[in-house]
Amino acid sequence: MNIDHLLDPAYACFLDEPASEWTLDTLPAIRARIHSGFKPSQATRCEQTWVEAKTDSPPVRVCIYRPQTAPQVDGLPAILYLHGGGFVLGQPEMADDYLDNLAHEHQAVVVAVDYRLAPEHPFPAPLEDCHIALEWLCREASAQGIDPARIVIMGHSAGGGLAAALALWVRDRGQFQPAGLVMIYPMLDHRTGTPAAPADNPATGTLSWSRQANRFCWDCMTGEHPMDDEQAYLLSPALATNLKGLSATFMCVGALDLFLEEDVAFALTLARAGVPTELHVYPGVPHMFDLCPGRQTEQCAQDVNAALRKCTERSPPG
Repeated sequence: MNIDHLLDPAYACFLDEPASEWTLDTLPAIRARIHSGFKPSQATRCEQTWVEAKTDSPPVRVCIYRPQTAPQVDGLPAILYLHGGGFVLGQPEMADDYLDNLAHEHQAVVVAVDYRLAPEHPFPAPLEDCHIALEWLCREASAQGIDPARIVIMGHSAGGGLAAALALWVRDRGQFQPAGLVMIYPMLDHRTGTPAAPADNPATGTLSWSRQANRFCWDCMTGEHPMDDEQAYLLSPALATNLKGLSATFMCVGALDLFLEEDVAFALTLARAGVPTELHVYPGVPHMFDLCPGRQTEQCAQDVNAALRKCTERSPPG
């Protein structure tokens, strides 16, 4: 389907994006091209630390962003941030300026997780790393000047999918109740872009993020894990049948994004489970639209910041 007429003219740059074939052979070049745009670690605005795991997992690197001037309170809110990249690329440095701005905008400590990447480290390794970082954040909250009751889990794209899976993991183990869950165009359903997809909207997935890229990245993340076992919903959160007890959730997605159908479906499942849910669908924009200037990008930033303020505001005493 030709969807040019549906695209917001401010985002016409997506029409000029060259198509990429995602394979194991092309992945190194794709990684190199995208990672070359990141700031080098020594130039970022964060503190770096390595979190030791209690299991056999290797230490996890986290990047910590703090507001330059912190209010005189007992503890700051915190945002555990999980980056995007289709599970196969990326690191916290890809969002350095954004994360630094989040810390200042919300007077919050932002902890970004450098989780292991597929296909070298398929499920459950990336999720385990996120869990290790969250456990550390809760355990070290006082030492880090954080209020443990105001920790939000947040992620873009694949990081949004990991955020949903992490929220489900800690709910099921009775470990922790996040102050909120904030997901920007999250990657939730391994079936999207395949014949098994619950819905296939021809108006989506033509620009920015293709069905072929999605299938490849999910194959990398899945590895040899069976999709019919009891842990499959932690790999592909769209498979979760019980979302009760999750924290208040904010979700947003573009109307031309390949993830539109799965994100709307997940939001409806949340709402039916009695979870306070806020969903925004922005017209005329594809996946990763917020990397380009335009009215929808400005609206998305306003909506995300409003959701974060709601999640991190201090509860009144008593």
